[in-house]
Amino acid sequence: MTTRFGTIKNRIGGKSVDLANPELFLSIDPARGEVLAEIEMAGADDVDRAVAAAKAGFKVWSRMTGAERGRILRRAADLLRARNGELAEIETRDTGKPIQETSVVDILSGADCLDYFGGLAATLTGEHVDLGPSAFGYVRREPLGVVAGIGAWNYPIQIACWKAAPALACGNAMVFKPAELTPLTATLLADIFAEAGLPAGVFNVIHGDARTGRAMVAHPGIRKVSLTGEASTGRKVMASAADTLKHVTLELGGKSPLIVFDDAKLDNAVSGALLGNFYSAGEVCSNGTRVFVQRRIKDAFLEKLTARVGKMIVGDPLDPATHVGSLISADHLSKVMGYVGRGQAEGARLAVGGRQVFPAGCDKGAFVTPAVFDGCNDDMAIVREEIFGPVMTVLAFDDEDEVVARANATEYGLAAGVFTNDLTRAHRVVADLEAGTCWINQYNVTPIELPFGGVKLSGLGRENSKAAVEHFTQAKSVYVAMGDIDAPY
Repeated sequence: MTTRFGTIKNRIGGKSVDLANPELFLSIDPARGEVLAEIEMAGADDVDRAVAAAKAGFKVWSRMTGAERGRILRRAADLLRARNGELAEIETRDTGKPIQETSVVDILSGADCLDYFGGLAATLTGEHVDLGPSAFGYVRREPLGVVAGIGAWNYPIQIACWKAAPALACGNAMVFKPAELTPLTATLLADIFAEAGLPAGVFNVIHGDARTGRAMVAHPGIRKVSLTGEASTGRKVMASAADTLKHVTLELGGKSPLIVFDDAKLDNAVSGALLGNFYSAGEVCSNGTRVFVQRRIKDAFLEKLTARVGKMIVGDPLDPATHVGSLISADHLSKVMGYVGRGQAEGARLAVGGRQVFPAGCDKGAFVTPAVFDGCNDDMAIVREEIFGPVMTVLAFDDEDEVVARANATEYGLAAGVFTNDLTRAHRVVADLEAGTCWINQYNVTPIELPFGGVKLSGLGRENSKAAVEHFTQAKSVYVAMGDIDAPY
């Protein structure tokens, strides 16, 4: 088969490896329907091989100083930035996301993450405890060992960096599996790490579907699993990890609220709703897809919103003018269109969008115009269930207590946003919202310096910031006697 990128192999122990009898799967450009590459799928034996390589790499890496580790991570960040144009195009081809996004967010945010944790690596310290004249204690902050990262298809290289950077900064080695729908850039990240000087085996990339992921989670040599995925997958990972008492970080789905009070700057609130629903074609776990607008300004909000949505350009992701690219696959398009039809059947009014389109040069792609539903109620499927596509629901509310209760009436709790000029109310509402990541007068901005993660069915643990150090290290207490032992026998 002729492909753009040939056959993608697994990267184990610092080199591309041949599998004994590899099962192959395909990477498809969702905007054009073209085959980009054939991927060799790792089986349980290959997972064993990767873990063994990671254990060998860990012995070298964990004994290096934090400053040495940090220099390598920062060099990798520089290499990512230098190759931003090339990597952004590959990410666009693999995901269907517009080049105007991947060229300014996906690769560069991954580089920012490597820079941040590269700088943090030399600062990781333990604690001294004074126990009086006869003893003292100290706490060592040590790496876990071999850890696993399992990525999602919406932000492939960014998520790989979000998982690898803190793990490696703390001295761990990683076995990483990208999503089978978007496998291309993870192997390139491994190449960049190697060029930056990362010892062999410290970052391994294995490819595969859920079977490969299950083998990783069950492997006794892996001490932690960090997953980005659906809540249903998170449940299975947590249950399997319990057999070997692995640490887990789970960054899962959401059905997040975005609340607009009637004193908000209306144009800013509309901009926040657009970014919180239609960036990356709505394929973002933290999206604020339940947009609660105070009744007095709801009509004005909708008028501004639908006018701007109607001008959004849906088209070839490689065209810099495109705002909305392709969904990840034809199957996902069917799911999203199914929800558009279901919303109408349940009585919601489709104010704009929600149509499948066939842009020039991409007639085989999975394109849909951004949809806005009005006339929604909290019991509708489009309001309750995560669609993971460009579908916004707008709901009216009257007062603060009401909207907080409705916002919290979900099994998810990843994110939330509040737009208001009353900052006292903003902080009060944010304090009452059951969500792990919140914004005031902004939405979906995720600086590396702040923790990211959710509550309830949206996950466990946190990514990014100093909080991630706690999730990739373990504490060792040491008691040091300074005198003789007085035994009573």
